[in-house]
Amino acid sequence: MRARLVAGNWKMHGGLAANQALLDAIVAGVEGVECAVCVPFPYLAQGRERLRGTPIALAAQTLSEHASGAFTGEVSGAMLAEFGCRYVLVGHSERRQLYGETDQQVAAKFAAARAAGLSPILCVGETLAERDAGRTEAVVARQLEAVLDRSGFEDAVLAYEPVWAIGTGRNASPQQAQAVHAFLRARVGTEARILYGGSVKPANAPELFAQPDVDGGLIGGASRVAQDFIAICAAAKRKG
Repeated sequence: MRARLVAGNWKMHGGLAANQALLDAIVAGVEGVECAVCVPFPYLAQGRERLRGTPIALAAQTLSEHASGAFTGEVSGAMLAEFGCRYVLVGHSERRQLYGETDQQVAAKFAAARAAGLSPILCVGETLAERDAGRTEAVVARQLEAVLDRSGFEDAVLAYEPVWAIGTGRNASPQQAQAVHAFLRARVGTEARILYGGSVKPANAPELFAQPDVDGGLIGGASRVAQDFIAICAAAKRKG
């Protein structure tokens, strides 16, 4: 049986005092499910110190496809590993849309993460225009195949992010999420974990996580509200 995973993506939010309070609450409140927090680069040291010796995993939000070199402002996989990161997001929709990351660049970052001993969380998903055009499967397949053509998927996690359901007021139904997860599972196999990342909240988490191919969540805004994130993690616990 696949182990559930709930990963909180703080995006470009946080501060030393607020982070400490949030991490303290997560450590005290999350149990019975694997959990990771994706913190901004400046707070990796704080995360490492607070999470040391706890079951909560430290994660980063992106990495460079390069191992080292004259790439001002970039951070390598080896640097993240040295700070104790276990996971790193790769190909998040905001990186693709705002910073122009291509499928090929995402595939290179995925390979760089694995080479550094990190477990990449590969994000795939379609926009509203692509969904309305009936292109959901074609888009997520293209994004995934770019990675599979270059790398295996061992020690990696897949996250389905319907871009049209993030911060728009439109939510994917559990059935819509399950349909895409089942499509993706046919390509990555029964052992791979596939997370859902479309505006998961305490109210919709139980039904989403009840779907057979949904193995947890990639949580955005709710990951910065301790009681919400803890409730989502509780919903991810497998019953029976």
